[in-house]
Amino acid sequence: MSCSIPGMEDAGCIFLFGYNPSASHPIVSRRIVKAKEKGAKIIVADPRVIETARIADIYMQINNGCNIAFLNAFCNAIVTEGLADKKFIEEHTNGFDEWWKVIKEYTPESVRDITGVDPETMRRAARMYATAQPSAIVGWGMGVAQQKQNVATVHTLASMACIAGQIGKPNSGLAPVRGQNNVQGSCDMGMLPNLYPGYQKVEDPAVREKFAKAWGVPVERLSDHVGYRLTDVGHNVEEGKVHAFYNFGEDPLQTEPDAQDLKRQLSKLDLFICQDIFMTQTTMLADVVFPGTAWGEHDGVFTASDRTFQRFTAAVEPKGECWHDWQVFQELSTRMGYPMHYENTKEIWDEVREMCPNFYGATYEKMEGVGHAQWPIPTIEHPGSPDMFPGGQFTTPDHRANLMAHDWEHPTELPDEEYPLILCTVREVGHYSCRSMTGNCRALALLADEPGEIHMNPADAEARGISDGEIVRAHSRRGEAMSRAVLDPRINKGAVYMTYQWWIGKCNNLTLHSLDSRSHTPEDKFSACQVDAIEDQVWAEQHVQELYEELKSQLADTVDNAMAAGGRRDEA
Repeated sequence: MSCSIPGMEDAGCIFLFGYNPSASHPIVSRRIVKAKEKGAKIIVADPRVIETARIADIYMQINNGCNIAFLNAFCNAIVTEGLADKKFIEEHTNGFDEWWKVIKEYTPESVRDITGVDPETMRRAARMYATAQPSAIVGWGMGVAQQKQNVATVHTLASMACIAGQIGKPNSGLAPVRGQNNVQGSCDMGMLPNLYPGYQKVEDPAVREKFAKAWGVPVERLSDHVGYRLTDVGHNVEEGKVHAFYNFGEDPLQTEPDAQDLKRQLSKLDLFICQDIFMTQTTMLADVVFPGTAWGEHDGVFTASDRTFQRFTAAVEPKGECWHDWQVFQELSTRMGYPMHYENTKEIWDEVREMCPNFYGATYEKMEGVGHAQWPIPTIEHPGSPDMFPGGQFTTPDHRANLMAHDWEHPTELPDEEYPLILCTVREVGHYSCRSMTGNCRALALLADEPGEIHMNPADAEARGISDGEIVRAHSRRGEAMSRAVLDPRINKGAVYMTYQWWIGKCNNLTLHSLDSRSHTPEDKFSACQVDAIEDQVWAEQHVQELYEELKSQLADTVDNAMAAGGRRDEA
């Protein structure tokens, strides 16, 4: 984020694109409501009539898969309406003429069939966004990131903020909102295949030299090339490029596309290690399981979506023979030939601060109690940075933003006669991430349980003889899942929406394993599918419960077998 979450309340205009805050981030949603109460204008562009659309000044119901076409036309409207900030463009950006060569071809009128948006409505929205003081593009989320052209879409959003001069000043700019509570933190710590901690490139010799010196190893031992992404692992196993996989706190068989094919691929690994707090469908495949600690059993630092470091402390001691996660890593590293000797998380964090210039001022002392530190925070005395790029000074060699434009491409798999519906995966309030944690909470299970829900427009349901609340069969070219139909007029026709938490109603049995060429992020927001009614609802309800109980039994049996076969941790 170039702005902060609290600062959203003081924005003059908030533009939601590919993001449903009320379901994904209720606290952020509350900030948006407060901004509205303070007089901010709200613009929403989404295929569904999401909750925030109800308070929006302008709501545009865009077609699924049209992101680049829509944003190009929106940028076109900013320029042709005379709303571009020429001074900011001239002083703080590069490449406007090349950018405009692409954008000028995308008038709101020319892409109306692609976007589904009335041209005059789009122009009104462009005027509202460009003239408000200031404006923030809030919360592009998976609706942007899990599309075929996800990197290109982010380029376009960033360029849009620049040409409107809506960045580099307080409470403006770009606000991508992370999916879980420490996704930002994992990126900060180098959990990306092209970066060391602090966003320092693995291909930079000076960066490798610095880390090698600090860690006391020859520089040749540190990777100088970009590694594999999680979405690459399955196919790389099949191709013989990956033989071992250490899976830490993830359930890719629940969260990754084409889950059945991924299960087959992971089963071919020579060594599969999982570190988790619950048995999951992925952990059932593991050769070795390390029992980690839950958030309430250890201490450390989270980073919120807006770059805010927050220290947290343990509430209870770990149960049984569980170790803190960092202790597992330390012991494993030591046994593999690189001794680690940390006494606590403060020692680890202080090393992080020393190695990452933008994090240096975020001390444990500063984050004591309810304190926090927002990077960049380069010195102990620095107050932190709610807003980035002040005065239009960007983190490029010449401190200018590089404008980038792309032509629209249609999604990989289009609906056809056999699979006429568009499947889009979404989040819900009731359960968190892959549900390995919240699925073990009885209170939440009472609110929502298997087989999950598939939301569809009443007209699509009627055409298939489906009534509200019935169990249905959803299927695609990859697989199928049983789910409970929820008929909702706010769902756009021709599309269905499923959350990815459910085991029996697993939408990732249906999704397409198609990746953006740069980010390698899957195209989870657009797959062709079909939904069929099930005539015998009594059988369907019973069958769902049988499948659910069978899977829970398999998970429990795997735990029992592992406990019976395994030794104590000091014997492992």
